[in-house]
Amino acid sequence: MNGILKMWNSLSLVKRILVGLVIGTILALTAPEQLKGISIFGDLFVGALRAVAPVLVFVLVMSAISQHKEGHQTNMKSIIILYLFGTLMAAVVAVVASFVFPIELELVTGNTEIAPPSGVTEVLKNLLMNIVDNPVKALFNANYIGILTWAVLLGFALRKAADSTKTMINNFSDAVSQVVRWVIAFAPLGIMGLVFSAVSTSGVEIFTTYGKLVLLLVGCMFFVAFVMNPIIVFAKIKQNPYPLVFKCVRESGVTAFFTRSSAANIPVNMTLCENLGLDKDTYSVSIPLGATINMAGAAITISVLALAAAHTVDASVDIGTAFILSVLSAVCACGASGVAGGSLLLIPLACSLFGIPNEVAMQVVAVGFIIGVIQDSCETALNSSTDALFTATAEFAEWKKQGKPIVIKK
Repeated sequence: MNGILKMWNSLSLVKRILVGLVIGTILALTAPEQLKGISIFGDLFVGALRAVAPVLVFVLVMSAISQHKEGHQTNMKSIIILYLFGTLMAAVVAVVASFVFPIELELVTGNTEIAPPSGVTEVLKNLLMNIVDNPVKALFNANYIGILTWAVLLGFALRKAADSTKTMINNFSDAVSQVVRWVIAFAPLGIMGLVFSAVSTSGVEIFTTYGKLVLLLVGCMFFVAFVMNPIIVFAKIKQNPYPLVFKCVRESGVTAFFTRSSAANIPVNMTLCENLGLDKDTYSVSIPLGATINMAGAAITISVLALAAAHTVDASVDIGTAFILSVLSAVCACGASGVAGGSLLLIPLACSLFGIPNEVAMQVVAVGFIIGVIQDSCETALNSSTDALFTATAEFAEWKKQGKPIVIKK
């Protein structure tokens, strides 16, 4: 037994996760009813990540800013530009793909009781209201915009605090980080439970009824992950981007695919950035910020489903309107985290560009919920892995300027 444990611990976390993935799939295919209790491991893993993530973000950001030294280089401006540009380009990819491969939907009735936002103004208002949220409420509801705001304000306020106070905050930050490491150590077991649940409950009907739509959505997301993002990374670091891209997809995207939560994946991305040797002062802010505004996957979902609705009702879409849709999808995607229902409930807003009635648009939202098992998983994987990718890209670009070698360990 000791030999087995030693061999297990010698494997990298990614390999252990892959083992959990394979075991979960096999068990779901062979004994879905007899072993359905296994899914509890997935629920516990996601629950633990979601529980620790708000506290982790709050203490890390507050600690990093309070102990920031004057003249210390951070790359936040570059990272934010990458986040926004990447989201916009993802929307453009989705719009172009929707014109090349137009799709018409068989609209169905579904759960349309939740009202979508009435316009961009409401989306931005929700975003601003999250900024001024009560700090305790923000932590309780995992409102990362509010958590970031309070962490930044307290961090600046604590810059002139006594060294003993800063040391205490730093020690508390290290303690929470250690708890995160303990939680992530159970990732293989959690992934096994999540895979078991997904495989045993989701049939193949989703591929036959909405196969073309799923292929278009997933195809756009894969194109952005493995073509568009590498081009952006290469433009910044001027070397082969794929080792970094594959590492981020492997260590962040896979976990995010099964947790289906960018917030729950924040601790995973923090650990990935630490392993890449990035500056803690930077990634402790950029990663939670990316979980709220870096939404390439959401921009793709909004664009593809809005244009599918347009094609279904034969609405006229010219080049100018298509460009406006790309910008609108990118802007709305950045505010999606503050809207109940996420990216799907922003589809009616995009549909309004084409004069599509809200009743029809909400049926498209219902289709989105039907394919949500795949759509949301791929969307989250793209969003979360790109957070780490662009954070690393911005810092690696600075390393290049300083003549520091970029070494990406497998």
